[in-house]
Amino acid sequence: MATSADNVHFFGIRHHGPGCARSLVQALAQLQPDCLLVEGPPEGEALLPMLRSAELRPPVAMLVYMQDEPSQAAFYPFAEFSPEWQALQWASEQGVATRFIDLPQTHAMAQDWARRQALKKPEPAQEVDGEEGEDDALEEAEEAPGDATEASADTAPVVDMDSDVGEPIESKQPPMRDPLDWLAHAAGFEDGESWWNRLVEERGNSEALFSSINEAMTAVRSELGDDGEAWRGPHYVLREAQREAHMRQCIREAVKAGYQRIAVVCGAWHVPALQQSTTAKADSAVLKGLPKAKVLATWAPWTYRNLASRSGYGAGVTSPGWYAHLWQCYRADAALSQHAAEGLAVPARSARDAATLRTAGWLTRVARLLRDKDLDCSSAHIIEATRLAEGLAAMRGQPIPGLQEINEAIVTVVCMGETAPLNLIDDELTVGHVLGTVPADVPQVPLQRDIEQQQKSLRMKPEAASKLLALDLRKETDLARSHFLHRLRLLGIGWGTRAADAQRNRGTFRESWQMQWEPELAVRIIEASVHGATVAQAATARLRASLPPDTPLPEIAQAIDDALLANLPQLVESLIATLAERAATTGDVAQLLQALPPLANVYRYGSVRQTDTALLATVIDSLVLRAAIGLPVACMAMDEEAAAAMKGKVLAAHEALRLRGNDAQAQAAVDAWRAALRSLAMGDAAAALLRGMACRLLLDEHLLDSAEVVLQFNRNLSLGAAPLDVAAWLDGFLNQQALVLLHDEAIWGAVDAWLAGLGEVQFAQILPLVRRSFANFSKHERQSLGDKARRAPVAGAAAPAALALGDEDAPWDEARAVLALPLLNTLLGLELPPELLAQIAAASAPRNDAPTLE
Repeated sequence: MATSADNVHFFGIRHHGPGCARSLVQALAQLQPDCLLVEGPPEGEALLPMLRSAELRPPVAMLVYMQDEPSQAAFYPFAEFSPEWQALQWASEQGVATRFIDLPQTHAMAQDWARRQALKKPEPAQEVDGEEGEDDALEEAEEAPGDATEASADTAPVVDMDSDVGEPIESKQPPMRDPLDWLAHAAGFEDGESWWNRLVEERGNSEALFSSINEAMTAVRSELGDDGEAWRGPHYVLREAQREAHMRQCIREAVKAGYQRIAVVCGAWHVPALQQSTTAKADSAVLKGLPKAKVLATWAPWTYRNLASRSGYGAGVTSPGWYAHLWQCYRADAALSQHAAEGLAVPARSARDAATLRTAGWLTRVARLLRDKDLDCSSAHIIEATRLAEGLAAMRGQPIPGLQEINEAIVTVVCMGETAPLNLIDDELTVGHVLGTVPADVPQVPLQRDIEQQQKSLRMKPEAASKLLALDLRKETDLARSHFLHRLRLLGIGWGTRAADAQRNRGTFRESWQMQWEPELAVRIIEASVHGATVAQAATARLRASLPPDTPLPEIAQAIDDALLANLPQLVESLIATLAERAATTGDVAQLLQALPPLANVYRYGSVRQTDTALLATVIDSLVLRAAIGLPVACMAMDEEAAAAMKGKVLAAHEALRLRGNDAQAQAAVDAWRAALRSLAMGDAAAALLRGMACRLLLDEHLLDSAEVVLQFNRNLSLGAAPLDVAAWLDGFLNQQALVLLHDEAIWGAVDAWLAGLGEVQFAQILPLVRRSFANFSKHERQSLGDKARRAPVAGAAAPAALALGDEDAPWDEARAVLALPLLNTLLGLELPPELLAQIAAASAPRNDAPTLE
C-alpha cells in the first residue's frame, strides 16, 4: 500500500522500473485517485493530450529547451515500463486531473545559463584569503548552475551542447558511493543496483511495496544526517532543495483545490522529504527570486541505448531490453488474471509455470538472435539453459531466475564457456535497438518538418541501430539521398557519417554512409533552425557564416567541395568567385597548393553528381599558374620538417593536376607546372628532398629519360655531397616506391655504382639514413630488391647506359616493345606525347610492297 498522509498518497518509485510500474498500476486501480501528481516538468503538461495518440509510442522523451539558446535543453525520457508513463496512461484513460510537480525548467535553465556565463568570466587578479575566496566562489556557483548534465540527475539528463566552457565547481570532500549500497551490502548484494533490481523490479509479488520503499529511503536519509548529499556539491544540494520545495508547494495546491484522493508519483528518494513537516513559508523562501527563461517543450523519439546507464543518463538502467521483456510478461499475466476475473476460460498455470515461461521466453529470443548470426543454438540448448537458470536461482534462494542466472546459463550451456557471444546478446537484446515514434502534429520548428518530409519522400526511416547505407549516385533517388545527408552534415546533424566500404565503393559513383539516429539530434535540429526554414537554406547559411573574410584558400576550396556535394549551386558560384578573387592577391604558395586537391576532385568527379564544373577549370588553371611561378622560390632555404611538409603539398597538387586533365585549355598551366618541377630538379637552391621528388615526378611524366636521371644521380649522390642531403635526395626520388628500382635498369645501375663507390667511413654514415627510405617499402618490395641484388651484379652505370643507347646485345627488341605503347597509353592513361605516338603509328603501319597471303 502506498504511504499516505490524510488524502495524499505517496508512491516512491524508481524511474524506468518494470516492477514499480506493475505495482503502481495495481495501486492506482485500487486507490482510484481523483488527482495525479507526477515528478516531471510543468512545461510538459501541454503535451499530455497527445498521450491518447496511437503514434506516440515509447521510448519517447519530453524535450524542454530554451527558446533563445536551444543548446540548453533537458530530456525527460519515458519507456513503456516506466512507472510515470504507466501512471500518465492510466490517468489519461480514466480522465483524472494530472499535473507535473518538478521544479519548472523555466527556473532551472535560467539558473544553468547564468552559471555558465559566470564560469566564462575571467577570474579577478587580486588575491583573496583561501577559505573566504572558496566560499565566495561556491556562493556564486549556487546562484548559477553548472554543467547541465548535473541537473535533475534522477529524472532528466540535461544536454549541454557547448562543451567549451569551464567545468562546474566541485566539492573538495571525498566522493561517496550510492547510499543504497549500504542496504545492498547488508543484504549480501554487490551494489545497490543489483539489490534493487532483484528485490523490486524482478519480484513477483507487489504487496506493500511502496511502504517498504518509503521505510528504506527514510532510514537511508536519516543515516546521512543533516549533511545529506553535501558530498555531491553545493549546487546539487541547492537544486534538490528547490525541487523538493516546489513539489511540496504543488501538493499543497492540490489539497487546497479540494481533491480527496491525491496520488503523488515521484522518485523514491524524495518521498521522506515530501512527507516531512515543512512550512509553506519556508518553501516559499527557498523558491523566492528564482530567475526565469522562456522555454518550449515537445515530444522527441528516444532509444533504449540512451535509456541505459552506460550512456551517462543519471537515472538510466543497465538492461532496458530485459526490463521491457519483464513488463511484457507482467502484462501477459495481468491479461490472464483479467480474463479469469471475467469468467473466461484461461489455461491453468502455476506461479512456477509463469516463471519458466519468462525465462524460456527470453532464451527463445536469444536463440533466434544467435541463429540469425549463424551461431549454433538448438532447442536442447534452450531447455537445458532454462533448467540450469532455475537451478541457480534455487541455490541462491531466489524464487525465480534473474538476468544474472540466465546469462550464466547461456555462457555455460549455449556458449560452451565463451563470453564473446554474451556481448552480442547484451547489445542486441539486454539493451536493444528500439526507437520510439511521435505524432506528426507535435510542436516542431520548420526545419524539423522539412527534414521529416524529406525522410519520407526519400524513404529514409530513422533507426536506433547502426547500419550501412550504400548509395549508387547514378540513380536519382540515391543522388538525392546523398545531397540530403551532406546538407545535414553541414548543419552538424550527424545522422550519417561517411564510411569506407571496400565491397561497395568500387567506382566514383558509389558512396556509403553509416546511419544511426540519436535522440540528441532533435536538439541539433532546433539549434540549426536559426539558419533557415529548410535544409538547403540552413546549410547554405551555415556554411557561408563559417567562412569569415580572412578564411584561408584551402578552407574556401574545401567549402566549395562540401557545397557541391550538398548540391548548393548558388553558394558554389559565390565561393568560386571569392576564391578567384582571393587567389589573385595572395602570394602564399602553400595555400595555393593546398587549395588544388579539393577543387580538382570536384572537377574530376563532378559529372557523377550531375554538377556543372566548367566554372572550376579557369580557377584551377589560375591557381596552378600562380603556384608554379612561386614554387621554386618557396622551396628555398627549408629545414627538414618544412621540406617534408612542402613535399606533401606538392605531391597532392601534382595528383590534382592529373585529375584536371591535359586538354587544350589547361596546357599553359600544365607546361608552367612542369617547368617549375624542372627548375626544382635541376637547380641547387631547393632542399635536397624536394629536388629528388621533382626529379621523380618528371621521370614518371616521361619528361626525363634514364640518361638524364642517371646524370642527376651522379650529381646529387656524389662523394662530395653531405650525407644528409644524399639521403634526403634519394628519399625524395624513391617517394616510398620501389618500382623504379625494380624495373629501370639504368637507375638501378646508378644506385649500385654510387654504393660501390662509397668508402667504409662514408658507407657507415650513409647506411642509417638510406635504411630509413627503404623501410617504407612493403615487405614484398624489399624481398624483390634483395632477390635482384643477389643476381649477377650490374657493372656500375655502364651497362644500363648501354641498354639505354640500344646495345646490340640487349635482351629485348626495342622496336617491337614500343609497339605496345599506344595500347598502354589508352589503358593506363600515361599521357604520352602525341609526337611519339604518331611516330609509333607510322612505324607500325603496313607497307604497300609488303607481301600478302594471296
